Amino acid sequence: MIKNIIFDFGKVLVDYDFSPVIASFFNDKKAEEEFLHLFASPEFLDICDKEDTPFAEIIEDMKRKYPQYAEQADLYKEHYVEFVTNEVVGMNDLLVELKERGFMLYGLTNWCSMVHEVMKKFDIFTLLDGRVISSEEHIIKPDVEIYQCLCDKYGLKPEECVFTDDKLVNIVGAIKAGMKAIHFHNAIQFKRELEEIIKEQNS
Repeated sequence: MIKNIIFDFGKVLVDYDFSPVIASFFNDKKAEEEFLHLFASPEFLDICDKEDTPFAEIIEDMKRKYPQYAEQADLYKEHYVEFVTNEVVGMNDLLVELKERGFMLYGLTNWCSMVHEVMKKFDIFTLLDGRVISSEEHIIKPDVEIYQCLCDKYGLKPEECVFTDDKLVNIVGAIKAGMKAIHFHNAIQFKRELEEIIKEQNS
């Protein structure tokens, strides 16, 4: 029986876009594109999300490596919350509905410690019954250990969980951890696939 629904944060509960904010740091398009390549690359974001050293130290390290962008790196940290633009359409209402139906709702996200500032900004996060954040565990999806960490923390059985994420690689990780999983595209598609799993598992 499905009892728990687990949500990624970025592109599932809230949307984000680095480009417009970073564009405001520059008058030089070439420099802007290079900075975006450095500070919004999957490799750099993984380092931030794992946070083996504090986020502020990661930024300081980048300033040492790329002193030409020291000013913009400080702006990146200062304006970080502005990268997150809005709640994903339809998801707040869906989470309210799922809670009313008796499901427990959890978050499992790859995100640096700045996520706590983001969570203050959007009401959708108050609907979660618990969460695991990669930067606090120093483990990132799709490592099976982080899915197990959530289960251990809240006493969940993987077979009673449905996980959703916009990144397919993280869906694979959840399945390896013993969960049902849905590759997220939008609220309507997610709800449709979730209802199919619930019907199948709870019949």
